[in-house]
Amino acid sequence: MQGSVMEMILTIEIEQEEDGRWIAEVVELPGVIVYGASSAEARAKVQALALRVMADRLEHGKAQPEV
Repeated sequence: MQGSVMEMILTIEIEQEEDGRWIAEVVELPGVIVYGASSAEARAKVQALALRVMADRLEHGKAQPEV
């Protein structure tokens, strides 16, 4: 039995807030938005959250975002 591989490319937008915090979001996954003390921290946190959201959707049979 052969497995299949699905590739998804998600867009991460990162901006620095006026108070110095960094905010990152995944455009294709509404609600996947996090804050970090640095841009690298915000990127790592948003990637982890995006994986959790996609795993939850798979477990519950929900559709993946169209990219």
